[in-house]
Amino acid sequence: MKAVGYKKSLPIEDAQSLFDFETAKPEPKGRDVRVAVKAISANPVDYKVRKRAAPPEGETKILGYDAAGIVDAVGPDVTLFKPGDEVFYAGSILRQGTNAEFHLVDERIVGKKPKSLSFAQAAALPLTSITAWELLFDRLGAVPGKSVDPRTLLITGGAGGVGSILIQLARRLTGLTVVATATRPESQKWCLDLGAHAVIDHSKPMKEQTEKLKVPPVALVASLTFTDQHYKAIADFIAPQGKFGLIDDPPEFTVSAFKGKAVSIHWESMFTRSSFQTADMIAQHHLLNDVADMIDKGVLRTTLDQTFGTINAANLKRAHALLESGKSRGKIVLEGW
Repeated sequence: MKAVGYKKSLPIEDAQSLFDFETAKPEPKGRDVRVAVKAISANPVDYKVRKRAAPPEGETKILGYDAAGIVDAVGPDVTLFKPGDEVFYAGSILRQGTNAEFHLVDERIVGKKPKSLSFAQAAALPLTSITAWELLFDRLGAVPGKSVDPRTLLITGGAGGVGSILIQLARRLTGLTVVATATRPESQKWCLDLGAHAVIDHSKPMKEQTEKLKVPPVALVASLTFTDQHYKAIADFIAPQGKFGLIDDPPEFTVSAFKGKAVSIHWESMFTRSSFQTADMIAQHHLLNDVADMIDKGVLRTTLDQTFGTINAANLKRAHALLESGKSRGKIVLEGW
């Protein structure tokens, strides 16, 4: 089968940072389903792993987590899917990735593809939907239901992949006031179009901008990007006994900034359940099915922003470069071979 991989952690400009190659089609075991990959999307985790995790000498690592495709074969213990099923999912960080024609994934982290979406549109959704859902409901403890919630959720980096889903989930499934941050006019419009009540510019003092909005207290914060640059400013205006959630890898982060207000800190990593085979691992299967239902009912929309052509090393390099620039909006998808 065709695949895209790397042998060494190299700058994306290097010819060998990602390359096309042929490898054997994997065979499903246990609860694995083998998926014929039709479309993938790129995420910041792709380039972060490429930069810091070189495979063992002589081996080639395949990146990629988001995928949409058709089940091609199943392991002996599979009960949730059969060959021919259309699926979407974000794979495990411990296994070979989705930048390949065929991919193995545990059925417990796979959902049924939304019927109303193309493979490309569906591939934009899994990793960010799982991250946003777990961050909002499992980590920050937001309450599903449209009863009025007298709190504000602040989402920093609202126009990115996770932010684009989180805005929608918070606005449509909770009674929270949703304030997103974005710097460029087109990114600010994107956040408002997705449902944010208001947008502020995180390159300027956020406390003053938030106060001018006259919104309820900022009791929940989803820090999605550049946490090290923003957390001290946020600690100054987050409500006492609030909750601060983060998903990035801040080079500097001092928890004591939040101590005086008894603010709790919550990490979100959507790979935790699959990496540790947690007892509730199947929650991601149910979560993706719920997302698919909401997409098909028109409650949520895909966050696909750009399609970069077929799945190959040249196009994936373009995707990695744009993600590394920090200027991407929504999701970048590649489709077909």
